[in-house]
Amino acid sequence: MSILSSIGRIAVRYAANRARYRSERALLSLPIKLRKDIGWPEIIVDAQTGPRICRAP
Repeated sequence: MSILSSIGRIAVRYAANRARYRSERALLSLPIKLRKDIGWPEIIVDAQTGPRICRAP
């Protein structure tokens, strides 16, 4: 395993996490009624981590 492959994996993971957080912020900006209408899961607000989307198992 080379250093470049390790950096590549870290970059891919970072990009995926960033896209997920952007999606969560976009959903949080929608009104609650609209989120219910489109069928998005419930959003849980935690004091330590902030709002998170509760994902179905």
